[in-house]
Amino acid sequence: MSNILITGGAGFIGSHLVDRLLSEGHRVVVIDNLSLGLERNIAHNLSNASFEFIKGDVLDKNLMTKIFNDTKFDIVFHLAANSDIARSHADPSVDLNMTFMTTYSVLEQMRTHDVKKLMFASTSAIYGNAYGIEVTETYGPLFPTSHYGACKLASEGIIASYCENYGIQAYITRFPNVCGERTTHGVLHDFVKKLKKHPCELEVLGDGRQAKPYLYVKDLVDAILFVIQHSNNQINYFNLGVEGNTTVTKIAEMVISSMGLSAKIRYTGGDRGWVGDVPLFRYNLDKIHQLGWKASLSSDEAVQKAIDYILKVDLCNL
Repeated sequence: MSNILITGGAGFIGSHLVDRLLSEGHRVVVIDNLSLGLERNIAHNLSNASFEFIKGDVLDKNLMTKIFNDTKFDIVFHLAANSDIARSHADPSVDLNMTFMTTYSVLEQMRTHDVKKLMFASTSAIYGNAYGIEVTETYGPLFPTSHYGACKLASEGIIASYCENYGIQAYITRFPNVCGERTTHGVLHDFVKKLKKHPCELEVLGDGRQAKPYLYVKDLVDAILFVIQHSNNQINYFNLGVEGNTTVTKIAEMVISSMGLSAKIRYTGGDRGWVGDVPLFRYNLDKIHQLGWKASLSSDEAVQKAIDYILKVDLCNL
């Protein structure tokens, strides 16, 4: 059994990680300020003696010091970050604080409390616009197109320096688009909301040809833990993803069909949906596949699971 801290553990991905680690017999402490996470995501674990939820901010130095003083952690899973790209476009300080400074806060606590293992949730957004090139982990130069991607890349940089200076071992896992149960925002939610307001027409930003791989959230959790169990360098870094991708048009058609509608799709035009969007993205997954892991669901299958979940939750809330 390990003592594990998860920052952002009430979030979409973090809560699935909590479930998995508790099922494996670990003791799990979660800190989450619930700015994006939801207490209902972890409510079913609150009675578990091996689980502790602390509502608080990773940037609260006194609280973080108390958490690290109270428990000697074997590993920290750092997932706390801003995931709303539009929000940080309007206010860049959002990602400076929520995405970069949270990483610095975690590293400082690890340094001063001699915690030696970190899993960091990075992102495909660090690669910027690769214009459809299948990117490997060593692709470069790296010029992110969003503040989110920039602050994740900066976080990778400072993690590397802490590894070198203080003997920390890091597992940097670069997430693609992730979907599944407990998702709260993104294109799938947007399409469902639009169709509920206008069942005969669905507005799609861009030209619909934007295409990205969508990884099922439980496959992602599998991959994260697989990397930790099977790689042992000082800095371990992997693209985590699924072969193939799903276009925005395909997603629109899947949502329309799942809602039992025959809506017409209306495109706004252009090759991307918003400032900071990457219209076409492809991961090279040779490194994680050679390690021995592959996703169980295709991109389209993951998207369909997420659509089914969103529609089920909507029906429950009627």
